[in-house]
Amino acid sequence: MIIKTDKIRDERISKIDEIRKLEIDPYPSLVKKVHSVAQTLEMLGSEVSIVGRMRSFRLHGKIAFADLQDQSGMIQVFFAKDLLGDKQYKLVKLLDTGDFISVEGEVVKTTAGEISVKPSKLSILSKAIRPLPNQWYGLKDVETRYRKRYLDMVVNPKVMENFKIRSKTISALRKYLDERGFTEVETPTLQAVYGGGFARPFVTYHNVLDTDYYLRISDEMYLKRLIVGGLEKVYEITKVFRNEGVDVDHNPEFTMFEAMIAYENYSYGMDIIEDLFEYMANEAVGSIKFEWKGHVISLKKPWNRLTVVEAVEKYTKIKVSEWKSIKDVKKAVSSLQFGLNKLAELNKMQTIGEIIAFIFEEKVEEKLIEPTFIYDYPVEISPLAKKCKDPRYTQRFEMFIAGLEMGNNYTELNDPIDLYQRFIEEKKREKAGFAEAHQTDYDYLTAIEHGFPPTCGIAIGIDRLIMLFTGSDSIREVIPFPTLRPVVIDEEN
Repeated sequence: MIIKTDKIRDERISKIDEIRKLEIDPYPSLVKKVHSVAQTLEMLGSEVSIVGRMRSFRLHGKIAFADLQDQSGMIQVFFAKDLLGDKQYKLVKLLDTGDFISVEGEVVKTTAGEISVKPSKLSILSKAIRPLPNQWYGLKDVETRYRKRYLDMVVNPKVMENFKIRSKTISALRKYLDERGFTEVETPTLQAVYGGGFARPFVTYHNVLDTDYYLRISDEMYLKRLIVGGLEKVYEITKVFRNEGVDVDHNPEFTMFEAMIAYENYSYGMDIIEDLFEYMANEAVGSIKFEWKGHVISLKKPWNRLTVVEAVEKYTKIKVSEWKSIKDVKKAVSSLQFGLNKLAELNKMQTIGEIIAFIFEEKVEEKLIEPTFIYDYPVEISPLAKKCKDPRYTQRFEMFIAGLEMGNNYTELNDPIDLYQRFIEEKKREKAGFAEAHQTDYDYLTAIEHGFPPTCGIAIGIDRLIMLFTGSDSIREVIPFPTLRPVVIDEEN
């Protein structure tokens, strides 16, 4: 027989009244916690005071058993009426799974050999009026798991572990940078001009200033202003927002690490990224080897390094370096078998650089399994990066692991005349229908006209990094509260 949740809820609410009749507050503010469950499991024969949520409860006359869980683990609690007394044992009978309780007593080993706490004192901390999902079957529906993450964390230990690894990774990132003289900063979330990437922004309106603002798609343009102002090593770990699709690799709100280092270029950037990934992996999970997306991945230095042209030629066998005109390009591309939608997208492109990047994204990225740096991107798709000796390409690199891009980096373009011309070209692309074209930031142009030293910018998508460290196939597994379509609630019913 299936008991409806509403009936269980009503029964538990009635237990609250019974608890109050015992002159016990079912929701007290004072809590006594001295030990964690993990500590308690190592304290056989000692007196302890622990708190946690009851994950199971079994009542057998004058004795009862519960599994008590806190963040560190789970332990059995053995309630005995002769030790607790009549009043507190009446409270035991009013407990349910999901309740938060506090117990004080001796750590013992049962006849079955299980480490348990045998309490002489019991307090209720919070009465749960809704049941937890079944301990054995858990939450199977993925949508429900993400919407009710609080329950997902209770019944799926892997979820809790993912979030702990996330915290350790970010702590390691800060430690690495702080020990090397970086300054952590904060930059605006609301920006009058969005920039630092190719993306559609979220738009909002400021009533008093009577103007539109944008949720940042990147913090890059402000970090570079701080370099102009005299700081030499700056970084930020922050939320960025991109009004784009949702899939296993993308969430509209995500966490980005970005840093600017004065007097360095992108070669230094590749070196520090390698070192940083290895350091964070060891600090967060104690290993630099991972199983992810069906592959065994090692972060051991050095990583593979290929230019974009080398990568396209290696994986498509097309001689990109021999292209001289759009005519040459279209003849070569005809052999790559693109679908109709992709062909239509390709036909809009007017430069060789754009087409090289397109082929790389469509035919090469997924084949980059081992950690790999791809560098020297075409100038047409790199408006903020300094040019190479060959002016068709820029000092820009991205890193890929298991076919997924993990960050975009470059030697910053510090020539204001060149940058202004790049912004003009971006305006042309916007008028031609490229909705994600970079906006012209005149204030930033003014800033670097006062002098902007040679600078390397590096960035890491934190959520994708945590996917690697936890072996997760979806970005939603590593974001505590991923973006979901709102549920419409009919308040009248």
